Amino acid sequence: MRIRKFFSKGVFIVLLVLSSLAGFSQRMEIRKLQGPNLIFQLGNRHLWDALTSRTQNKQNKNNREKSKPTRPNIIFVLTDDHRWDALGAMGNKIIRTPNLDALADRGILFKNAYVTTSICCVSRASLLSGQYMSRHKINDFSTCFSKKALDKTYPALLKKAGYKIGFIGKFGIDSNRQPDSLFDYWACARVEQPPYLVVNKSGQTIHNTDSVGKDIKQFLYQFAGQQEPFCLSVSFKAPHESESDPPTFPYQERFASLYQNTNIPKPVTTDPKYWNSFPEFFRSDKNIGRQRWKTFFSTEEKRQETVKNYYRLITGVDEAVGDMVALLKQLQIDRNTIIIFMGDNGFSLGEHGLEGKWFGFEESIRVPMIISGAPIPRKLVGRKTDNIALNIDVAPTILSFAGVATPATIQGKDLMASFKSGAAERQDFFYEHTFWGSPGLPKVEGVVSKKFKYMKYIEHNYEEFYNTKRDPNETSNLIDQKSGSTELDKFRKRYAVLKRAAR
Repeated sequence: MRIRKFFSKGVFIVLLVLSSLAGFSQRMEIRKLQGPNLIFQLGNRHLWDALTSRTQNKQNKNNREKSKPTRPNIIFVLTDDHRWDALGAMGNKIIRTPNLDALADRGILFKNAYVTTSICCVSRASLLSGQYMSRHKINDFSTCFSKKALDKTYPALLKKAGYKIGFIGKFGIDSNRQPDSLFDYWACARVEQPPYLVVNKSGQTIHNTDSVGKDIKQFLYQFAGQQEPFCLSVSFKAPHESESDPPTFPYQERFASLYQNTNIPKPVTTDPKYWNSFPEFFRSDKNIGRQRWKTFFSTEEKRQETVKNYYRLITGVDEAVGDMVALLKQLQIDRNTIIIFMGDNGFSLGEHGLEGKWFGFEESIRVPMIISGAPIPRKLVGRKTDNIALNIDVAPTILSFAGVATPATIQGKDLMASFKSGAAERQDFFYEHTFWGSPGLPKVEGVVSKKFKYMKYIEHNYEEFYNTKRDPNETSNLIDQKSGSTELDKFRKRYAVLKRAAR
C-alpha cells in the first residue's frame, strides 16, 4: 500500500515536471491514469490550464502590442462650402454641431483658418498637394494632376511610406480622370458633383451624407487593427447646394424640424447699400454670386429658409462624424488616430448681396478647422489658436504626423510645428481666384493678414482695402482714405512679393 502511494506521488511529480516541457503529451498521460490518482490528475490539469492560459494571454497581449502601428492612423474630414462661423465651437449659438465641438474640445481649434483659393477644384488640389494654385496649375474642373505631381500628394507619399490609403465622397478634381488605382479603398462617384440622393445596391434611396457615413464604417471595419496604419480622406458634399434647377439645400428628412422655430439674425452687410457700393463691373446681374443671391436671398423668407437648410446639412455631417468617432472607440483604435477637420472653402449667405464663394470676403475664404485625437500633446488639448492656418498646410501636417519627409515642392507648413517654442508665426498669405473671369466671376488676388486685407480685381485694376480687426464685416473700403495710405503701400508691395513666391 505504501509502495502504491509512493508510486502515485512519484508519477504526479514526474508529470508535473514534464508538463512544463510537453503540455499536450502530459495531459494525454494523465488521462490514462486510473483510480486513486484522479484527484492528482484533476489538480495537475487545472494547474496546467491556469499556467498555459496565463502564458497564452500574455503572448496574445504582446502580439497585439506588436501588431499595433507605431505611426498614427490619420483621418482627414472635409466639408464643402462650410464657412468659418457655421460651427458651435466658433461661437455660433444656433447651429447644432455637438460632435465637431467635442473634437475641438479634445484638440486644437484654429480660429483663423483660410483657403488660398475659394472654389472646390482649386482648393482640393491645394489640400492634396500643399501648393498654391499658381504652382499646381489646377484652375478648372477639367484639369488633373500629372503623374509626377500626383506622386507628391500626401496620399501617394503616405502609401509609399507603408500606409493604407482610402478616399470617400466627392473628389472634385477632373471627374473623368480620377486616381482611383492609387488608393487601397475608393468610394467616389465619377461625376463633378455627386447627387444628394442616390439609390444604393438594395434599391433604397439614401442621402449622400448617410452614404458617406456607411462607406466610412466599411473602410474602418476593413482596415482597423491591421499592422499597417491607414490614412482615410473623407469628403462630404454637404453643405454644398444641389445642381438642380433651381438649386436647393436637400437635407436629411430627420432634421426637418431642426431650427424650425429659430430666427436667423440678419448680417449687417445684407443691407442693399453694400451691394450698391460695388463698382459697375462687379455690380452686374451677370455676376454669378448675385444670380444665386436672387434664388436664395432676395426675400427675408428665402433667407431664413436657406440658412436653416444650410445648417441642417452641417448638422447631418456632424452626426456622421459622431458615428465615426464612436466606431473608432469600438474598434479600439481611437487612442492612435488623428482627426483633421476642415472646410474646402467658405460661403456667403447673403452678405454683401452675394451667395457663394470665390471673392475675398471673410465669409468666402475663412473656414472651420480642427486637429484632434489622443496623439495630440496633452498641453495642446483644448487650445484655441489665433494662428493663421491654410488649406495648403494640411498636406505637410499630415506628413509630419506620419513621420514622412515633406517634399520641397510643398508650400504649406506643418501646423503642429507652429506650437513649438520659438516658432515663427505666419503673418499673412496670398489669395488668388482667377477661375472664369468677368463678368461672371471677376478675377481677384490679394493679401490677407490678421489686421488688414488687400484685394485687387486684376482685370479692372480695382482695389479694396479693409481693416478687418476694426471692421470685421468689411463695410468700409479704405482705398480712398488718406489715413490708410501708409499701410496700403505696404500691402501693395507685399502683394507683389507673395504673388511671385506663390509660383
